[in-house]
Parts: sequence; C-alpha cells; structure tokens
Amino acid sequence: MIRPVHGGNLAWAAALAGCPASAIVDFSASISPLGPPESALAAIQSHLSSLTAYPDPDYGELRTALGEALNVDPDWILPGNGSAELLTWAAWDLSKLEATYLVTPAFGDYWRALSAFGAQVLKCPLELQSCTIVKNGQDAHSTRDEFSCGTGILPVPKQLIEQGATSQLEKSLDAATGNELVTDDVSVSNRSLVSPSLRLPVPLALDADYRRGLLLNNPHNPTGLLFAREAILPYVKQLGMVVVDEAFMDFLPPSEQETLIDAVEEFPNLVILRSLTKFYSLPGLRLGCAIAHPDILHRWQQQRDPWPVNALAAAAAAAVVRDAAFEQQTWDWLPVARFELFEALANLPGLQPFPGAANFLLVESSMSVSSIQKSLLERHRILIRDCLSFPELGDHFFRVAVRSRTDNLRLIAGLTDVISR
Repeated sequence: MIRPVHGGNLAWAAALAGCPASAIVDFSASISPLGPPESALAAIQSHLSSLTAYPDPDYGELRTALGEALNVDPDWILPGNGSAELLTWAAWDLSKLEATYLVTPAFGDYWRALSAFGAQVLKCPLELQSCTIVKNGQDAHSTRDEFSCGTGILPVPKQLIEQGATSQLEKSLDAATGNELVTDDVSVSNRSLVSPSLRLPVPLALDADYRRGLLLNNPHNPTGLLFAREAILPYVKQLGMVVVDEAFMDFLPPSEQETLIDAVEEFPNLVILRSLTKFYSLPGLRLGCAIAHPDILHRWQQQRDPWPVNALAAAAAAAVVRDAAFEQQTWDWLPVARFELFEALANLPGLQPFPGAANFLLVESSMSVSSIQKSLLERHRILIRDCLSFPELGDHFFRVAVRSRTDNLRLIAGLTDVISR
C-alpha cells in the first residue's frame, strides 16, 4: 500500500503490522480520546428518521447553534463537510491573488488545495530549532522551567513541577489498567503558551499589498505553536485575504484562545476555518464551519454541492457545540495529560519534544523515524505520525496525539523498547 500523507490511515498501518485495524493504537491523528460525546450519539439516534429527507440546504438550526457557540451572527457562518471542504473554497479565492504566503512546515492539505487552483505560493519557513532546555540558567535534561524554541519562549506550567508530576506517567507504567483519563488530582493552570516574542515569519510591507494573501493555522500544525492575535492582525490590515485555520483552537479554554473570530465583522478579507471533528472526536462525520463575510460565504454556497453536510452530522454538530460539560472536561484533562506525555518523551534518549498548545506534540528524533514507526507497528501495534510529508522536517521528526493515560503509557513503553534496540 502507498505510504499515507495524512495521519489516521489505519488500513495502511494494519497491513504493515499484520493485524486488524481495530488493534492499532492510533497516535497519528490528533483526535480527542474523550469523545464522541454522549450528546452527539443521542442526537444521531434521535434523528435517524431524518434520513428519508434531504437536509435543510440553509442549515438554519445548525448555523444558529454555531452562532450561539461562537458568538457570531448565523449569517456569517457556513457549515461544511469538514474544514477540508471549506479550505478548498478558501484556496479558490486565494488563487485569484498574485501570491499567497504559507507558513511552513505546513499541513499537507494546504498544498493540495492551493495547487488545485494553480495558486502561487510563497513559503515562509518557521525557525525550527531543537528546544534549549533551561533550568536555573543552565541547560538541563530533566525538570524544565522554560523552553527556547527559536521563534519564542513557551512556558510550561510550574505547578506540575512543584507537585512532582514530572514522573507521574513513568510511575504508572506497571500499574496502568483500563482506559481512564487520570490526573491524580493535580491541578494545572492551562496557561497560555503564546509569547509576545512569537512572530510570523511573513514579510510585512510598509504599505498595504492587496494582491497577496496569507494562509495560516493557529495553533500551528505540526509544531503546536500558538500565535497571538496581535501578531496576525497587521497582516489582515495589509493583505488582500487572510485565511486562519483554527482547527485546534477549541482545545484551549475561551480565556486563553487567540482566535480572530471577533475580528471578522471588521475585516471583510478575513476568513476563519473551524473543525468540529478533532475536539469532539467525530472525524468520520466530517464537520466544520467557516466564519467570514456573508458575501464570501454566499459565493461559496453557490459554487459547491447543495447538501455538503448530511442530516446526522448536522444534528450531532448542533448538539455538541451546546455541550458545556464535555468542553470543560476536555479543558481540565488536556494540560495535565499533555505535560505528562511531554515529560515522558523528553526523558527518552534521542528524543526532544516541542512544547505545544494543541492536543499533539512534535518530537525531534536522533534516529530514523521511519524505522521507529515500523518497529512500533510491528512490535507494539502503535501508529505515530511521521513527518515525511513536511519537507522541512523529514525523517527525524514525528508527531503524536495526546491520548488517554493508558494509551500514553503504552506509547512510552513501546518507544522505550524500540529505542533500546
């Protein structure tokens, strides 16, 4: 089978591992382990009768629910068959400009969408460096206070360090049972990982240049970097169109998000893309939305298929965005789980994870990732996301999702075994 360019290709992984796809523990797709929410399953069950009718082409109920959740007028929202569908239409608009700036390494689907319409792409590479670990002013390899990652300083919650959580994951290696998402009652403030010194590697002209556009995701995939809204707004004021993919923004609580949704009404050249599949663990339903000026959305609506979101997906989406309890559960779980996984990865020889604001971690490896990936599949039935589809990263970086503690323990045990060989 052809090597996948996206995460989550369980058929390919199962063929390589020689087992059923259901036996693979998938760290390659950054999907929340908490879902799907019961609210989504109940909505699907209660709307089965709707399968005999076409969906509402205006998706009035869904846009109302999304508007309430995002604090946006429903006329400024367009639901889509995942954010990937809406990305295609955004790339269609960007291709009409003279050129589009793309921060690299970039999600592979950006290249797909832009090249489909012949867009001229200007690559703007992030300064990717192995993190310098600083402890009391000296380099260290265990407890971390902060990390210098070239483009900015990303702080790590000190509460975990003070409460001894740096070894929590390792201590559980022999005691893990079930699939619980345990936090050991460690209270971690989900402090923002954004730094005022973090700037986009995109040229900013003295005068406006409406002939060019910008496509950016925030938090950034695959690095996990979180850009401040103040770092992006100057480009919105200068360029012809700015598309910000906020597919992972909802993994931060509202008070710590750097979303630009509230700027859309002021800037008719700004488009925000949101995914509903990662946070709510519903990738099979294909759910997403765009927030932009109604003129843009109306044009896209006229060009695309009349019913891109099926009736069950629409019902599930309207339910989950109103599920406040599930949202809070995720915001309480992720900071602790991500930090524990980060610490465990950092303590393995030859691996250096990068701090990130999303539900995944980018890891630099001194060994061939292709070899590690193959061994993990064959020996432990674990799939990690190689970064071969990111030319700037190649065979010495991989990305892993933050999963349940049981799964995270299994990953660390598998990596320990593979690396030792």
